[in-house]
Amino acid sequence: MTTPATPSADTAPEPPRSKRDLLMAMMGVSATVVLAAFDSTIVSTTLPRVAQALNGMALYAWVGTGYLLATAASILIFGRLGDLFGRKPLMLLSVAIIALGSISCGLAQSMPQLIAFRTLQGIGGGMMIATAFAAPADLFPDAKERVRWLALVSAAFAMASGIGPLLGGAATQALGWRAAFFISPIAAVVALFLLARYFPRIRPLATQAGSRRIDWVGSLLLVIAVSAPLAAMELAFAPGDHAHPMLALALALAGVAAIALLIPYERRVSSPIFPLRVIARPEPQLLNVAGLAVGAVMFILIFYSPLLLQTEMGYTPSEAGLLLTPLVAAIPIGSIVNGQLFPKQSEPQRLMVFGGCLLAVGSLMVLAFGKDTSTIWILAAFFVNGCALGFLLPNLTLFMQMLSERRDVGIASALVQTTRAIGSAAGTALVGIAIARSSVLQGVRIGLVICVALALVCAYLAHRVKMKNVLTRAAQRRKA
Repeated sequence: MTTPATPSADTAPEPPRSKRDLLMAMMGVSATVVLAAFDSTIVSTTLPRVAQALNGMALYAWVGTGYLLATAASILIFGRLGDLFGRKPLMLLSVAIIALGSISCGLAQSMPQLIAFRTLQGIGGGMMIATAFAAPADLFPDAKERVRWLALVSAAFAMASGIGPLLGGAATQALGWRAAFFISPIAAVVALFLLARYFPRIRPLATQAGSRRIDWVGSLLLVIAVSAPLAAMELAFAPGDHAHPMLALALALAGVAAIALLIPYERRVSSPIFPLRVIARPEPQLLNVAGLAVGAVMFILIFYSPLLLQTEMGYTPSEAGLLLTPLVAAIPIGSIVNGQLFPKQSEPQRLMVFGGCLLAVGSLMVLAFGKDTSTIWILAAFFVNGCALGFLLPNLTLFMQMLSERRDVGIASALVQTTRAIGSAAGTALVGIAIARSSVLQGVRIGLVICVALALVCAYLAHRVKMKNVLTRAAQRRKA
């Protein structure tokens, strides 16, 4: 039976640190998360002009797809490498990759070049997400203290995700589309300084010979297992002549084959890239299924609510963006409230149950939108959904860390980030199919019904994750 994330022989002794140093270290982690959010969202408002300038509208979708595939495929790899070799070098490297990739994008002369540089940035983004969300566990072994800092990280990511498109649009309008790609390098300078100066170098100790070898075969199989099905969805449901159903089928089969080979292979190697003990117990399995559901609901709301507001309710794109602002702005609010309530809970999974039920209510409120719906109702609906996500996103990561051994904190955190990414891709693809087969109104309403169902499924799964015993074992271990 595994125990929660507490200091153990898997990690080198940590020097005592002042509260100021801990604060500055977490500011560095938050700065990297802000950089990751900018990197993934700042390009959204500039892409139409970029594609037009580079004469590459036919390749428009692959600028975003290349980034997302590279990110999803690399999160688990770098989560595990962080466990084996320490997170600070990877965080510093990820900041450098994103900064250099962004500068290269700003200098790109063709769409293939831009796609290649965005894919490079996606690898940096996956490295950053894998390490930044696991980093608080290195600094704060006590889960009750860590949850407040995870709330800070989640709040920074959510706020930067909302600001990113506005910054990109303003830079493009004022200075041209190339200027938008030079915002991330400026943010990278701050992140590099704070991380290099204040985040400690914590070196994991090898517990047995060969335990820190890199599992290259497992890494390749893991990349195929994650990225091939996602690429298959993109190719199968692409609009018009860009769909390639046979290639999509081949990729889907490759993904299934990679999974079938990965599981027995990882059981045999001494230092697997994906140790199966991370999901051996029922609780982590339930949490990752909940992560799939949360990712799907979150991105269905973010992607298709503006479409509903514009096509069926008559709002302009800028008005729709402003109305959607509470969805992003309320995530930090929910995260902060969750962080305050967590230490007082004997059964903290109840917070996720509440978040799932609240997300179902928020989705129902959006489902009730009509031509005569008041602005107050629209703002309230998105605010409720944002608060609900604030109760779910930090806890998914925290609970996975608590349920894992200290040596597996990075891979456990990365796993739940990956399942969220897969859920996001699957949810948006399903609603896209529904819209293509019916109409915008009917398709989005089907998507919102799916959101309600998935939110309730998340609440049910969270109810089955029994965290009370985990907290009790943690307390007993500290006393011992």
